[in-house]
Amino acid sequence: MESTRQLKSARLIQKEMAEIFLAESRGLFGSVMISVTVCRMSADLGIAKLYVSLFPVKDKDKLLIKIREKTPELRGILGKRIRQQVRVIPELVFFLDDSIDYAQHIETLLKK
Repeated sequence: MESTRQLKSARLIQKEMAEIFLAESRGLFGSVMISVTVCRMSADLGIAKLYVSLFPVKDKDKLLIKIREKTPELRGILGKRIRQQVRVIPELVFFLDDSIDYAQHIETLLKK
């Protein structure tokens, strides 16, 4: 069970990272839409696990590797935006959210 502090921090980081991806993604990753679907915080608020959904991309794993390479730069941008609201800027760990792909797969199976 996540604490209220964890939930508030997760919502803040999810919102800010979504805005960062909206503003910076064209320059960093090309014409790709990146949305942050879920953010989970560790108990000490030191690690933020971000689940991202990527559109329209054929090789999602390759783009996820690219995002992970840019993590220090993204964390710096995040730090500038939320430095007045948090004590420590958390480490960012990115994961691929494949729930949309799974839902489409189930829908395809149900249509058969």
